[in-house]
Amino acid sequence: MVFTPSPSTLQGLAPLVSADTTVLILGSFPGGRSLLQQQYYAHPQNQFWKILQAIWPDKPLPAGPNSYAARSQWLLDRGLGVWDVYAACEREGSLDTAIRNAVVNDIAGLHLPELAAIAHNGGESFKHARHTRNLGVPVYRLPSTSPANASWSFERKLATWQEVMTTHKLA
Repeated sequence: MVFTPSPSTLQGLAPLVSADTTVLILGSFPGGRSLLQQQYYAHPQNQFWKILQAIWPDKPLPAGPNSYAARSQWLLDRGLGVWDVYAACEREGSLDTAIRNAVVNDIAGLHLPELAAIAHNGGESFKHARHTRNLGVPVYRLPSTSPANASWSFERKLATWQEVMTTHKLA
């Protein structure tokens, strides 16, 4: 008989936002590597940072093993913010389908004075669009940048993300 421990409650990351955040990107909940490193989109196969770099090719994204603080500032300088719809949950592994007993973050509590749109990074996040529609800004469903979303090509994801950024005069 193999013993499988029950998952413990995981805590999400703090919001990465500023008073100038124009578009708030909401994921579902950080993957295992992101939680371990305390960094949004830390998995090397996640296309989040690659897509953002492609949207702003003339603004080099800081790279290297200790570049997260600089990449975070780079993101904020573009008018973006990042958070997740879940503050905490139980989950084994990193897949959204394994999320159980999730606690939803208070998105409205961020009080972002320049907020013009919310963009959900993937379907699991978008399931909670009802919590963001009451903020009075457009809400978008973007294709997930996760490596689990292999049905969309990088180019197709990029075009959709680019459209939202262009609509809100960030690109």
